[in-house]
Amino acid sequence: MTTGPLLSLRHYRHDLIAHSHDHSQLVFGLGGRLDFEVQGRGARIDRQDLMVVPAGAHHTCGSPAGSHCLVLDVPPGPWLDEHLGEHVDNSRRLLDRPGALSLDSRQQQLVDWLAASPVNDPLIARQGAVLLLASLHPQAGASALANKRLPYAAFDAHIEQHAAYPLQVADLARLAGLSSARLHARFASETGMTPMDYIRQRRLLMARRLLRDTPLPVGEVAARVGYGSQSAFSAAVLRTFGCTPLALRRESGDNGREVGDRTA
Repeated sequence: MTTGPLLSLRHYRHDLIAHSHDHSQLVFGLGGRLDFEVQGRGARIDRQDLMVVPAGAHHTCGSPAGSHCLVLDVPPGPWLDEHLGEHVDNSRRLLDRPGALSLDSRQQQLVDWLAASPVNDPLIARQGAVLLLASLHPQAGASALANKRLPYAAFDAHIEQHAAYPLQVADLARLAGLSSARLHARFASETGMTPMDYIRQRRLLMARRLLRDTPLPVGEVAARVGYGSQSAFSAAVLRTFGCTPLALRRESGDNGREVGDRTA
């Protein structure tokens, strides 16, 4: 059986991880580049990508600049039969094939929603894992859709690099080669949010990472993600994650170190 939670947020670092485990694993890219190899198949996992690691498959991964991911550890045994219903056969076929896949915009929207949710809550983790697996069927055509998607990896890199400064919709429009009006329309269609909502979400995900992975004071974290007021930052964190910045910092476990500590 798995020793950790169904869903977890992890920050992969430069140190190379090489191991295997008795359960299947899905690694969803949220930000940064993760270099992955499963049974001799190499791939680079960015935002809106997914790596499938079958049970027992030897795999290695590492990230020179750091990579933030949502990880689904699928329990072995009857868990799929008990929770996936008519999707169980498709899920087994998916989990038996190692390699990288591209997500479409609606699948990525679900990943983003879960990444911003309290995945340590057993109910949210269980239902989220079921929704993720069910959403991956059918996967056919996802790569073609991915070729037409907005450049989210470029957006994320720009937002993270300039998070402390004022960011405008025009900045993202320029990266996408679109007018601001057209970008609004594409965001509404692909993500169900506005570009400014997306910028706000990425800033707060960055803030959560800083709170969990660094000893920076809350005020410094707020400044680094563009909030001039610590009270406004705390209110935004509470509204998004359901708890205060200090409560986020106190959450048990370090998901980044959890990756390195997981054994076969």
